[in-house]
Amino acid sequence: MLIDPGLLASLGTQISGLSDSEMRVGVVPVDLDPLSFVRSGAHLFPFAGYFGVPDTDEVGALGVAWQTSAPYGADRFSDLARRLGALDLPAPVRVMVGFSFRPEGASHPEWDGFTPTHAVVPLLSIVRAGDTSHLVVVLPPGRSWEDLAMVLAGLVSPDVPGTGRTTDLTIESRPSPSDWEHAVGETVATIRSGVVSKVVMARSVVVSSDMAYRPFDLVDRLRADYPACYVFGWQQGDATFLGASPELLLEKHGAMVRSHPLAGSAPRGQGEDEDRSLGELLMSSSKDRSEHRMVVDDVAERLASLTDTLHVDAVPSLRKTRNVQHLSTELQGHLNDGQHLVEVAGELHPTPAVGGSPRAEALSFMDKEEIIDRGWYAGGIGWSDGSGDGVIAVALRCALVRGQRAWLYAGAGIVADSNPAAELEETRLKFRTMMNLLAES
Repeated sequence: MLIDPGLLASLGTQISGLSDSEMRVGVVPVDLDPLSFVRSGAHLFPFAGYFGVPDTDEVGALGVAWQTSAPYGADRFSDLARRLGALDLPAPVRVMVGFSFRPEGASHPEWDGFTPTHAVVPLLSIVRAGDTSHLVVVLPPGRSWEDLAMVLAGLVSPDVPGTGRTTDLTIESRPSPSDWEHAVGETVATIRSGVVSKVVMARSVVVSSDMAYRPFDLVDRLRADYPACYVFGWQQGDATFLGASPELLLEKHGAMVRSHPLAGSAPRGQGEDEDRSLGELLMSSSKDRSEHRMVVDDVAERLASLTDTLHVDAVPSLRKTRNVQHLSTELQGHLNDGQHLVEVAGELHPTPAVGGSPRAEALSFMDKEEIIDRGWYAGGIGWSDGSGDGVIAVALRCALVRGQRAWLYAGAGIVADSNPAAELEETRLKFRTMMNLLAES
């Protein structure tokens, strides 16, 4: 069995002394991988989730003790922050949080179940912070501990994720590459006319397999292959949104907030010399530096209105992932009020790295010209605690998986100097994270 019986007995003792008319919390230390916990039990619950911060924290979640999915529209972040702030959650309970790119949410059927804004207090979770891990149980009023203890007692260690299976894949681009290049050309013309300065245009690839995917096995491989990324999986019924994002939207600890936007991309080299040369070309590219500065200035302006002090790195650095390297700038500030993580995230989203600049004009253009439904792609995903601290990543390098089908998403920042063929190649680079995973799983 996965959970030691003695730990279950300890949890039972904690919970038995609490009133079942309110939310009850039990916590015990464990030596258990959060993702293995999710892989062992995701099939038993409509909701399961995982979120990992590079080198520090992980949360693996099963089941729902409390949730809200109602907030939508322009006030969705402040509405969600109020709902979360009303919860009395002790450490180390963590709330899983996710939201769509657009305030009205998704409309296409592949995104059924994924609401514009969603937060879940897990029924069961493994929370790892640094070198310590805890099993956290949150029982809503009226929920039986005995029934849940039987579920925990029945969990077994998951198998090692399989690789190298023989499978046939079919791939469909939406829109076609030629149509997307044409749309990029029209976007460049609009930008040169002065209507907008930058627009991020996205496209999708639909992959169909002759075998059903096991989503959290894919998440496990993403965690192994992309240790420097924010790795996530969010299971909603029969669909799972998963990925390995290089981009931090917001991190909050007390009054300290940090954001790490990316803009400007280049491939990785085949060897150290080529990789360094490609990185130097990216750092010296006036087109990419200008695009990056547009993003940083926007994030800095929005954070400046919320902070007493704000430090912005003077020059960008290179953020390298397995397939792509990006221009990267870190911003760190001290909040001037007790804002919730979700409230501050709502001020930043969508940054010009995933939307455009100016924001309103770019989003209006995208609504007319971008034919795909982004859903939660380029939205946010992460966790919050009871004090309003936490981490939210931009949902990039991702896929929505349902059975034998997967919808992949990637975009490119279009500016006045953009070349449609080069921008198409950039999206292919970004697709490679998930394409390689799906082809080899």
